[in-house]
Amino acid sequence: MAYLIYDIGTGNSRVSIVSEQKEMIGLRTFENRYYRDFRYKDALYFKPEEMLLEVMRCTGELLKAHPEVRIEAVTATSARESIVLIDREGHWFYGLPNIDNRGEEWMDAIPGKDEVYRKTGRWVSTVFSAGKLMGLKKRYPDIYTRIEGITSLSGWIGYVFTGELVMEYSQACETQLFDIGKREWDEKLCALFGINPGILPRVCAASVSLGRVKGSLCEELGLQKETVFTAGGADTQAAVYGTDACEKEIVIVSGTTSPVVTIVPERFYDAAKRCWVDCYLDGRSYQIETNAGVSGMNYQILKRIFFEDVDYSVLDQKMREKSRIMCVASLGTLIFSENKTLKNGGFFMAAPLDEEMDRYDFAFALAADIACGIVTQYHSLCGIIPCERSYILGCGGGFQSEMLCQLIADLAQKTLIIRSSYRQASVIGCVKLCNDYFGRKNDKSPEKRVYHPRENRMIEEYFDRWTAVRTRIN
Repeated sequence: MAYLIYDIGTGNSRVSIVSEQKEMIGLRTFENRYYRDFRYKDALYFKPEEMLLEVMRCTGELLKAHPEVRIEAVTATSARESIVLIDREGHWFYGLPNIDNRGEEWMDAIPGKDEVYRKTGRWVSTVFSAGKLMGLKKRYPDIYTRIEGITSLSGWIGYVFTGELVMEYSQACETQLFDIGKREWDEKLCALFGINPGILPRVCAASVSLGRVKGSLCEELGLQKETVFTAGGADTQAAVYGTDACEKEIVIVSGTTSPVVTIVPERFYDAAKRCWVDCYLDGRSYQIETNAGVSGMNYQILKRIFFEDVDYSVLDQKMREKSRIMCVASLGTLIFSENKTLKNGGFFMAAPLDEEMDRYDFAFALAADIACGIVTQYHSLCGIIPCERSYILGCGGGFQSEMLCQLIADLAQKTLIIRSSYRQASVIGCVKLCNDYFGRKNDKSPEKRVYHPRENRMIEEYFDRWTAVRTRIN
């Protein structure tokens, strides 16, 4: 028995078959395609039909490669803040990704920002669906009036497979139209952004069934007619669930951005507005979040430009050999606790260039930049929700660098624990949700990598220099 799982990300997406014991049976990936809209300063959109072609292509290839596997359930997780627009005929006709900022020029005019934060756990920002929809309505009223419904990317996959239009709690809170305390859509929030509340779908908890997969899709894909679709959720929350995190444990999710989160049982409000408060997958508890902003993407881009021919293990070894700080990198994008976006960054070093410098000094600087950003947010979160644990949990593709793991442990002076399934934590979280639906036990994975903190004067010195550089250039 196995599950068919969709993980729709920001840069790329994955289709996988995973057993109920969390064993990866098969995986296909594709790169997401976006289009720029030059009627705004910073706007991107995607074509859902185009994305669906890739989704179904990968699904067909995967199921054909594993005809021996019986799929019991289908589910999906996806990047937060991305939405799909649906018209009255039920067509998914337009997509607004999380990296779309078309509402930016109207955000300052939104009144009652304190009340927005109190209700939604988020400061007003174009990153959320409300701002995107507001920007769309301003420049494309014809497209806006066509909207009959919206949902998240993970909810859209559920709609494709079952015809049921819903949005799960951890995705609904990302719209900034959802009162996280009352756990319902809020008409006053809709009015602030000029959004018709009639386009908002019903909300459900993760792991509930949306019904059986459509008969036509079962026939097309070769699925059993009894196959059910269970609601997934936001990829960050799914990844946290995949780490087996308990309440008050802190988890670092190292991906395109680097959320640092913990789960609490009750609604939380921070009067200083230093964090986001997210709904968790069960619709009852909450996830408190700080975030270092874009970080992992920086490392991937640097590797592609300068180290495409170098394996991660070799890159780690070369960085470990460094004993002097030749340069400092500042390429993170957020001072989260201050709701401040950093627009400037780069590599900074003494002039003239040191003749002993090589390309691996830039790699070390960037890895240390990521570690400093993450640990800064870790300390910020601990200042909001006191943490007495001697360890931190970690997941996400960014942790394939063992050097980064050790730098975080050394700088935080906490043991860092990385589960063996860290690279596919969101998928493993979805497996656990499917198991929850079927009433199956979710055993914790005994396999893990552990990084104990060491005395590391180099990263301590780097942190001081990094702080000074980042403050000065911004």
